[in-house]
Amino acid sequence: MGLLTKDFERAPCTVEISHKFESLHAHVRFNNGAVIYPGDEVQVHGGEIMAPFGEVISEDREATIIRASKLERLWTRLTGDFEVMELCEFSFSEEVKL
Repeated sequence: MGLLTKDFERAPCTVEISHKFESLHAHVRFNNGAVIYPGDEVQVHGGEIMAPFGEVISEDREATIIRASKLERLWTRLTGDFEVMELCEFSFSEEVKL
């Protein structure tokens, strides 16, 4: 991995989709112990997985991990906290108006 170049890595993974009242989530676990670092991207290969309400589905797939360059990794570490704040929405009004 260079200052501006990206590396690609293929890894077997398990995709778990939960569509229950208690939990609505999608998780990817790498079966070979691969670790994702700031700035890395993951693409899971295969078709769409649809879980009916009340069920949890688990499938084995293959994923491509696109490793961030050193410069991208540094930039992600420096600006990551600001991007998380974009997900927050604050309101101090007494009424909700649409």
